[in-house]
This record gives sequence, C-alpha cells and structure tokens, in this order.
Amino acid sequence: MGRPLPMRMEPNLSAPQLVIRRFAHEDLPQIRQALIDIHADAYADAMDDQFNQRFPWFVDHWGGNPGFACVVAFDGQQPVAFAYGAPATPHREWWREHIEEPPDNHATFAYSELAVRTTHQKTGTAKLVTKALLDERHEDLVVLLVDTEHPRVRALYESWGFRQVGVRQPFADSPLYAVMLAELPLR
Repeated sequence: MGRPLPMRMEPNLSAPQLVIRRFAHEDLPQIRQALIDIHADAYADAMDDQFNQRFPWFVDHWGGNPGFACVVAFDGQQPVAFAYGAPATPHREWWREHIEEPPDNHATFAYSELAVRTTHQKTGTAKLVTKALLDERHEDLVVLLVDTEHPRVRALYESWGFRQVGVRQPFADSPLYAVMLAELPLR
C-alpha cells in the first residue's frame, strides 16, 4: 500500500511518529475512501456546506489526472492526514492572471488539498505531509488556494514560503480563496 517514505521530524514539530506513504494516479482506488474519511473528520464542523459535500468529486477529478501525486500519513494502521495535487498544464498556469510579470521559470505544481484528522491537528502533521508531497517535486513553483475566511491558515502557508498573489472564486458555490504561490523547494 504505497511506498513508505523515511521522514525525519524537525525538532520544533510535535507530530507523533507517522509513516508517510506516497501514492499516484493508479493508486486512487485503494486510497479514495481514506481521503474522503480524513476530509470528513477534518471538516466535521463544516460538512453541512454543499461545497464540502462535493469533496468526493474533487478526489475523483484530481485523482483522474495522470500526474496526480498524493501522500498519506499513517499513525499505525490509521490514515490521519493527506496532501495531494498535480502538475499544472504547461503555459496555461491559471495563477498567471494574478501577476504582472510571471517568473521565467514557471513549471507549476497545483497543490489541491490538505486535510488532517482533528486528533492530529496542531501537531506539525500538516507541515509534515506538505513537505513530503512537495520536497520531491521537480516543478519551479507551487500554487494553492486558501479560504480568505481563514487568515491563520494563510499565515501558516506564508511561514512556509508562500505569498498571496490574488483572490479567486473557482466555483459559484465555493468560498473566496487567496491565491498563494511559492518557489520550490519550500524553505
């Protein structure tokens, strides 16, 4: 079930010893339900929102991309967190509309989703899975969206090297998102 990654914990993180496993497009059937379950736990207080209820569609959409990359953190046998995304289509990076002068090196990884079970939140697990997902990427940049109603989440991403370059509402029923961009590798 996925290739285990050796992960060293940074001294300032308090995440329990987790096993990180890497998955790809062809692995989606074996991890799909785990992603849905982790997301439902992480967003339990907001699952009455119709946009959050569509998460299984997003899993299938992103997982259907041949470049889909996902990492899942396991505490023993229990999947407790994940992060996933896929490379953006070259020369069609949608974040460009938010920048006057795009950088010369623009190959982009679209970081689509991060979720951590409530039992593992505020332990460094979010950074652990983010770094596991992005540290081996070969793209120049990474882009993600953060709900503008969550300034602490935006500040967390900023502490990892992301900067806000604009705002976007990708769907009529979605929240307004801050468009955040960072160079790879993250600091």
